Amino acid sequence: MRFSNVVRNVVVGAALAIAPAVSFAGVFISVGIAPPVLPVYTQPICPGDGYLWTPGYWAYGPEGYYWVPGVWVRPPSVGLLWTPGYWGWSGGAYLFHAGYWGPHVGFYGGVNYGFGYVGTGFVGGRWEGGHFAYNSAVVNVNRTVIHNVYEDRTVIVHNTVYNRTSFNGGAGGIQARENEREAAYAHENHFQATREQENHMQMAHADRSNFASVNGGRPQNAAFSRPGVRAENQQDRIAQGVRSGQMTAGETRNVENREASINHQVATDRAANGGHMTQQERQQVNQRQNNVSQSINNDKHNANTQEHPHAEAHENGGKEPKR
Repeated sequence: MRFSNVVRNVVVGAALAIAPAVSFAGVFISVGIAPPVLPVYTQPICPGDGYLWTPGYWAYGPEGYYWVPGVWVRPPSVGLLWTPGYWGWSGGAYLFHAGYWGPHVGFYGGVNYGFGYVGTGFVGGRWEGGHFAYNSAVVNVNRTVIHNVYEDRTVIVHNTVYNRTSFNGGAGGIQARENEREAAYAHENHFQATREQENHMQMAHADRSNFASVNGGRPQNAAFSRPGVRAENQQDRIAQGVRSGQMTAGETRNVENREASINHQVATDRAANGGHMTQQERQQVNQRQNNVSQSINNDKHNANTQEHPHAEAHENGGKEPKR
C-alpha cells in the first residue's frame, strides 16, 4: 500500500509539473487522507463597506492539514464574487481546487461553508451597481455603519451548517455535481486570490496552532475580521477568558504584557524600515504570537480560575505551575 501511494504521488506530481502554472495554482495533494470536518465558529463582524467574506478551509502542506481562517477581504475589483476552493476525490487522491474571483459564484463541491455559502451559489449578498449589498440575515454586519443592507430570512434555513463534511466525492464525501449554470460560470474570466489572501494563507501555515495534528481539527483562531489582525483576535480571546472566569488576573497581566511587547517590536521594526517589516521580522513576530496563543489556550484550560486562582498550585503540592 505504501509503495502504491508513493507511485501515485510521483505520477500526480509529474502531471502537475508539465501543466500550465495557472491551472494548478494553490492545488495541494493528499493521498488517502481526507481533510478534517469543518469547525464550527462565529463570523466576525464585517470591518467596513466593500468587504466580502471568504470562508475558512483546510489547506495542506508537508506537515499535514492546517486551517486557513475565514476572513473579510476586499475583492480585486467591483462586481467580483469569491468562489471558495474545495477538496475533491479523484483518481485515488484528494485534490484541492483553488478558489477564485469572478462575476458569478461557481461550483465549490457542494460544501456548506456557511455564512451565505450554502453548497451552491451565494446568498450572503449581491452587487447593486458599484456597491455590495449585504444580507444581514446571513452575514454579520453592523447596520449603523454599513447601510447597503437588506434582509432575506428565507435563506436562513439553508445557511445552517448541518453537514460539516469538507470534501466532495469518495467515501463519506459530499455527492454533489456541477450543474449547467455552474459549468457555464467555469468558462468566465477568473482572477486568482489576491496578494492579501496569499499572505493570509502563508501566515496561517506559519502558525502551528492551525495544524490539525496540533488542534485536533478545532483551530483556536477559526476566523478573522481582516487579514493580518491576529493580535486583535488574541485580545478578543483574552477578553473572553476574563469574562468567563477561565483566566486569572495574574494570567491576564502576563499575556497582556507580552502582547504589548510584541506591539512595541512591530512598531520599532516598522519605524526602522520605512513602515514595512522584513520577512525575518514577520517570522519572529509570528513565533512570538504563537507562544502567546499557546499560553492563552493553556491558561483557559488549566485549573486556575478567578474564583480559585491557585487551584493548580494546590494540585502540585503548593508549587506554582510552570509557564
